[in-house]
Amino acid sequence: MNEGFVVWITGLPCSGKTTISRILEDALKRRGLKVEVFDGDEVRRNLSPDLRFSKDAGETHVKRVAYMSKLLPRNDVAVIVALISPYIEIRRYARGLVENFVEVYTKCSIETCIQRNTKGLYKKALNCEITDFAEVQEPCEEPENPELVLDTEKQKPEENVERILLILRELELIG
Repeated sequence: MNEGFVVWITGLPCSGKTTISRILEDALKRRGLKVEVFDGDEVRRNLSPDLRFSKDAGETHVKRVAYMSKLLPRNDVAVIVALISPYIEIRRYARGLVENFVEVYTKCSIETCIQRNTKGLYKKALNCEITDFAEVQEPCEEPENPELVLDTEKQKPEENVERILLILRELELIG
């Protein structure tokens, strides 16, 4: 159990990815693991500020994050990626690039995501003030075979993190 791994959390904007990733980060650090979190908004602002929100630009962004995610586990770092990554093909690319890849899908209705949205992005997208917004102008493809599906409408974030920890133990990625 000296190897790192990647927990790739995907789902709609405001489905709970960032909240779950931060709680998971704390839980893994309490277990003595080295942890790095790549949050979609934060990474885009610092790694991909040159990219717009088109499908091609989004794929380029995900490829950049996948490459960074590939590097850290070989140095015994647990990586948590909280990224919309809306297309099956681009997630398949990330899975193929990264060893010890665990895909987690934060399943949540668009109605609940809209209610949770404090930044007003859904409203702007629905009013066409911004374009290429996930699930409003661009479809999000549900994962085909994620290791875990989390119902973020019915379960609390802490319960969902416990489910992630359980799957990590079952896969023998943590003790």
